[in-house]
Amino acid sequence: MTTPQKSPAAETWQIGKVTVHRIAEVPLRGFGRWLLPQATPDVVAESTWLSPFYVDDDGQLLGSVHAFAVQVGDTRVLVDAGVGNGKARPFPAWDHLSTPFLDRLAEAGFTPGNVDVVINTHLHQDHVGWNTRLDGDRWVPTFTNARYVSAQAEYDYWGGVELEPDQREMFTDSIDPVREAGLLDPVDVPDAGVEVAPGVTIVPAPGHTPGQVMVRLDGGDRAAVISADCLHHPVQFARTAMCATVDVDAEQATRTRRALFADLAGTDSVLFGSHFDAPSAGLVRKDGDHYRFLPVELD
Repeated sequence: MTTPQKSPAAETWQIGKVTVHRIAEVPLRGFGRWLLPQATPDVVAESTWLSPFYVDDDGQLLGSVHAFAVQVGDTRVLVDAGVGNGKARPFPAWDHLSTPFLDRLAEAGFTPGNVDVVINTHLHQDHVGWNTRLDGDRWVPTFTNARYVSAQAEYDYWGGVELEPDQREMFTDSIDPVREAGLLDPVDVPDAGVEVAPGVTIVPAPGHTPGQVMVRLDGGDRAAVISADCLHHPVQFARTAMCATVDVDAEQATRTRRALFADLAGTDSVLFGSHFDAPSAGLVRKDGDHYRFLPVELD
């Protein structure tokens, strides 16, 4: 294992028999001010290991919106689906995007016709957008032969709350067309998780949203976890109680995050950060009373 070089668009790792590609969509810059306001420059400076990959020279957080394309044998799984092109979103950096995301995905061998499973770890705008794309003036499923999976608890939660207009629009353009096409498959997720493809298991990770899941990968001789939004930035390894302003249940989010860190610390299991700037894969290590993230490249 060697320390990798920064790569803004694509990274690839081999986890035993599992191949993982990070497919970048858009960078996140300045997001810490509103998402993680406790991550002030002074707090960030306490963890010198965050530089140079995860903070800029002014101590501001660096992040990314991306998906993970996972291949096990002939099975292709897309974990999360970004913001998507051409969608009206209240966050200016995501509004009516036009990115080469599908081209980047195709370079990794994943096309709209050959993806077998799409996992939406939770139903937020930056995780479901490429579920669909425009066909004329209609939103249609992007991955026409895929099973779209998320937790039943996540769908039940959003079905039971009053949606803000932008949330309703997100369901209209990114969830409803998948359901109408018969591709939507909400599943019950027990504590032990449920395998949705060979070596790919979703497990409960509540807090950020009530039905969020993270993804465990079993490569045979090595394992990995795709974090979803259990954490948004590596600074949360050093400050495990630091929660995002959009976490639905901050106390539960903290418990989920701490349990994940404790489970991985000191092992060779790899953590893939769902919003980490590149390099977005690494090992979890104890650092005094807290933790730190050790980015790695897996040969």
